[in-house]
Amino acid sequence: MLESAVSGFLPCRLFAWQETAGVSVPRGTQMRKIRQGDEVVVLTGKDKGKRGTVLRVLDAERLVVENVNMAKKHQKPNPQRGVPGGIVDKEMPLNRSNVGLYNPEKDGPDRVGFRILEDGRKVRVFKSNGEVVDV
Repeated sequence: MLESAVSGFLPCRLFAWQETAGVSVPRGTQMRKIRQGDEVVVLTGKDKGKRGTVLRVLDAERLVVENVNMAKKHQKPNPQRGVPGGIVDKEMPLNRSNVGLYNPEKDGPDRVGFRILEDGRKVRVFKSNGEVVDV
């Protein structure tokens, strides 16, 4: 009985990132829609409409934007490092889904897609007008 169950076993379906051109692509090398240094606009939350530059991408879902989602941190002084004590403003992470890439032609946020050029390069493009983001 166990042998029939094992012989009838079918492998599970591959993830989308495993099916690309028949080559397994590791997760860390995937192209991201929003990267460090990009100009973004906040779509939701208390800072809706604010524009800033992405300072850090923490993981697949979270990123830190300059002067957005500020929080007060009570900093303890550290004389060895020369850090004074007091209340410091600090940028906190945002979810990637709450920001949109700034499109200068549209003068607002836009969605991002991917296109492969004739020379074989994979580039990011704006969904509204098809203009290439990466130069």
